[in-house]
Amino acid sequence: MRDHHLMERVIDLDEVAGVLAGQKVGWRSAGLEVGQVTWRDAEASWPQSLETHRARVHDPDSIGVVISGLGEAELSVVLFRGGWADVDFIAGLDDAGSLPASGITTVSDFEARMDQWVTRVFGVCGAAQ
Repeated sequence: MRDHHLMERVIDLDEVAGVLAGQKVGWRSAGLEVGQVTWRDAEASWPQSLETHRARVHDPDSIGVVISGLGEAELSVVLFRGGWADVDFIAGLDDAGSLPASGITTVSDFEARMDQWVTRVFGVCGAAQ
């Protein structure tokens, strides 16, 4: 079992937050609801609570966001600084589950994957180019 304090910093979560802020505009214009970004502090005692204010998180080890669409459609993404993400979705009554997400090494890679996941779940591409 790996110690979270030793989790390799593969990806800069503050840069990811900036990307999500940019993508949010496109997602909202496509009719999606975008929840507040949540942060988890590696130094917080277990069970670690999620914070919505970055300033309260000294050493972030994950960033998450939930996006909702029509009906029950929902996409939940939590990216860990080690370069993997927990991606869970509900696209329809018979279409739900988790998507594989590892080996994320750059912020632009994460941004491209977010676009793929949003398209997969909601059928819209929310990238505001």
